[in-house]
Amino acid sequence: MQIVRTILWVLLLVAVLAFSFGNWDKQIDVRIWPGIVWDTRVPALVIVSFMIGLIPMWLYHRGVRWRQARRISALEQATAKMASPRVDDTPVTAPAPAEATASPAAEPANPVEPEPDQRA
Repeated sequence: MQIVRTILWVLLLVAVLAFSFGNWDKQIDVRIWPGIVWDTRVPALVIVSFMIGLIPMWLYHRGVRWRQARRISALEQATAKMASPRVDDTPVTAPAPAEATASPAAEPANPVEPEPDQRA
């Protein structure tokens, strides 16, 4: 792709040079504002006009590519973070051994049964 772009730029340069050599003897007056007149040659006017149109669009293009590269990078980092195995920071401790002398509290056989009446 780089070679195609280089060939196109070289062809554009050759075309501008051929145009410049063919039209260098023609001088024109460009009226910028009333009272301000710019005497210039046709090739200079064409090159300046081309640059005035090219530079803002090129800057916009570079800005869009920069923003997209940042967004893609952020999405790739988020995806990598979500795909990586999770590591807990808390240390794993062995459960404490149960004491043999302590007996568990007695539970009723049927937990729904009412408590015995204590009035007697």
